[in-house]
Amino acid sequence: MKIYTKTGDKGTTSLVYGQRVNKDDIRVEAYGTCDEANSMIGMALSHLTAEFLTNKEKIEKVFHKVQTDLFHAGAELATPKGKEVKWVISEEDIAFMEKQIDEWDTELAALTNFILPGGQTSGAAFHVARTIVRRAERCAVSLGEDVNPLVLAYLNRLSDLLFVSARIVNHHLGSSEHTLHADKS
Repeated sequence: MKIYTKTGDKGTTSLVYGQRVNKDDIRVEAYGTCDEANSMIGMALSHLTAEFLTNKEKIEKVFHKVQTDLFHAGAELATPKGKEVKWVISEEDIAFMEKQIDEWDTELAALTNFILPGGQTSGAAFHVARTIVRRAERCAVSLGEDVNPLVLAYLNRLSDLLFVSARIVNHHLGSSEHTLHADKS
């Protein structure tokens, strides 16, 4: 199979089931942003070093599932209204993330102020992934009733997981969190 098809050369692309839409269609923006977030998660994982604590493998395992589920969320967003969705986000997928958030959160200091994104390369990349997921969520909301409410909940919870992931990675790598200054000086 060839990688290039030339069918998108004039600014259109296919949704699941072959319906052609403009590449700037909000549905394309929504699933494309999921793809972008998935790539950034992959980048964050690629920066986890062998020196990362004993839970490097656990983080990779958690995110293997998350990346697969995020691909499925994108597939749902790429499926036109009224068509059967082949891969469906479930309440169990959301519960999986909530359980992980709660587990990692017990290792972290309580938040008393906003923290600034950054830290180690992997932690900073998780922060970037979080903001990309927030954009995907905004795009999905723009689709209105055409979106499975569980996809919206999934994206919302994923941004929470990515925030906690950035914090846990930075914590384990010894990077201190910088908080927002109350005064602007």
